[in-house]
Amino acid sequence: MEKEGLKFIDLFAGIGGFRIALENHGAESVFSSEWDGEAQKTYEANFGEIPKGDITKIKESEIPEHDILCAGFPCQAFSISGKQRGFNDARGTLFFEIARIAKYHQPKILFLENVKNLVKHDYGNTIKTILRILNEIGYDAYYNILTASDYGVPQARERIYIVAFRKDLGIKYFYFPKKTYNKIYLKDILEGDDKTRDCIINREDLKFWKRDETPSLKPIQIGQINSGGQGERIYSINGHAITLSAYGGGAASKTGAYFVNGKIRRLTPRECARVQGFPECFEIPVSKSQAYKQFGNSVSVPVIDFIYQQILKVLKSEKINEDKIIIEGNKIHQDYALQTTLK
Repeated sequence: MEKEGLKFIDLFAGIGGFRIALENHGAESVFSSEWDGEAQKTYEANFGEIPKGDITKIKESEIPEHDILCAGFPCQAFSISGKQRGFNDARGTLFFEIARIAKYHQPKILFLENVKNLVKHDYGNTIKTILRILNEIGYDAYYNILTASDYGVPQARERIYIVAFRKDLGIKYFYFPKKTYNKIYLKDILEGDDKTRDCIINREDLKFWKRDETPSLKPIQIGQINSGGQGERIYSINGHAITLSAYGGGAASKTGAYFVNGKIRRLTPRECARVQGFPECFEIPVSKSQAYKQFGNSVSVPVIDFIYQQILKVLKSEKINEDKIIIEGNKIHQDYALQTTLK
């Protein structure tokens, strides 16, 4: 299987984080689905196509054949433990949409992303059920929780990643990428003051405390607004950003507050794009509030990229093994033919 020939679909596509990472390595998108109209605008501005709408209303037969199914699927608060009904346990959840499409098309690989709490949801029964369903429809699955801060972007974003291989591929191992520990900090990706005026937070109820601000690959809290609740914590730019959020309240909702050049402010949409690893050429055609929501919902592109490189390594090694078997098999036939001729 050559990596350039891999085709993928992009479910719950958002603004295309999966697509950027896979296309960087020669994969081809053949289908995308995203129900949110504003996210569709951003997707179209960057990829020249409007994703199909609500995946729950799209038949499996309407989706093209593909090698990889990608999905950063939403995680509703569903409880599916104890029923032991396998594939049927997923009905009524958005994971079912992934399962039904995978069951029908049987792509070689499923590449999924979700919030880290999926592992603990319903006392661990939800992830067990997901893995059981994947096994039931013919996949060997591997999962791990990775932090974006460890892979070259200044954001402490923890997410669970699931990679599943179709059983007939015979792939019995998968190693998630090693941490890179690139020394990049929030101060390295900030925009100039001229582009941040409307992000400044003017408050009198501020509190700072003396704290070591040695550059760190994690957020460094140095103060607070009001009582220091959600969206009210102030961080140093010598560390990393907190996890971007699509929702949440507080004076610095969605991005967190940072002490920059003597002022306290939120991040700009472009800075949000950067801490998610999007390229500078990525267009942001929507309002600021929509941009915050979209980047808060997005995958971290570099993490997806590193995991996909690991997937390609596994596929390459399996291809090498297949070639070796073929070569050895041919040699056996050649030896037999030679022995027959000598006789």
